[in-house]
Amino acid sequence: MCTRARFTSTAVVLSVALAALLSSPPVAAADGLPVVGIDARPVSAPGAKLAYVTRRAGHETALVVIDADSERRLRRVLLPGRLSVPAVAYDATPSGITADGRKLVLITPRRAYPRAWTSFAIVDTRRLRIRRTLRLRGDFSFDAISPDGRTLYLIHYPTPTDILRYEVRAYDLRAGRLLPKPIVDPREPGERMSGLPVTRATSPAGRWEYTLYDGPEYPFVHALDTVRKQAFCIDLDGLGRPRGSLWGAKLELGGGGGATLALVLGDRALARIDTRTLRVSGSGQPRRAAAPAAAEQAGVPWLLVLVPTVLLAGAGSVAARARTRRRRARA
Repeated sequence: MCTRARFTSTAVVLSVALAALLSSPPVAAADGLPVVGIDARPVSAPGAKLAYVTRRAGHETALVVIDADSERRLRRVLLPGRLSVPAVAYDATPSGITADGRKLVLITPRRAYPRAWTSFAIVDTRRLRIRRTLRLRGDFSFDAISPDGRTLYLIHYPTPTDILRYEVRAYDLRAGRLLPKPIVDPREPGERMSGLPVTRATSPAGRWEYTLYDGPEYPFVHALDTVRKQAFCIDLDGLGRPRGSLWGAKLELGGGGGATLALVLGDRALARIDTRTLRVSGSGQPRRAAAPAAAEQAGVPWLLVLVPTVLLAGAGSVAARARTRRRRARA
């Protein structure tokens, strides 16, 4: 189960958007997450020496190739329109590049939620040219791409009233079509998926994408098999942590070929997941190499979500009272 509760407060929707805007750098175009202002870090293929980042350039987009280690700029080209490297979590985790590094997916930044159409550009990284563009009806963000570059995985937001509700859709690039059915956990095919993506880890070969979500009831990890078009939800209901307490957490793969997945917050591993059996075990033991304190790690500070929520809720209450007074005056 991913979640059974729905979290549909308009105040929360607006406050998350405000929090993202306050915590994001101004240099790049925001990506397709359901709020504006989250700018992806440079993206690179596993073990690659090159990384890619986008910058605004008037009505065009500057695609910049940098050294993955030093971040020294190596090349810069202009692409038509506004495009961005996709961020797939609120800690600015990037995605969009194939395992061989030859294909890069960019997304048109959103200006509002929801949007009626979503566009993507497929870039040939050897020539730094757009090979094709996709335009889909509805509100989508980018989720993943298969190692062979033939399948895109997109997050679809099916309702304008619930920013946390989503479904995973697959797009067949060879056939040029969106596959008709959402990708769901076969163990819980009827469960609605809802939550905010906190952070992500990718398996060494690029096949598996593990995304930590902060859900309405409890956090969970969404495990997406980009080769077999399958997904599994790994509940973390045993953590006993309040909502919002995992902002700043990280997912770290270990073992041979990513056999284990650790949920790390600060210097402690809160849980470990066997990626073969999907079993969760708790652990409060310090890691061998301590990570930076959670407050120093990238992510959306939860206080920036809570405080605007209170303010927006108060503003909504004032507006409601004003509307009531106007109706009474007209009566």
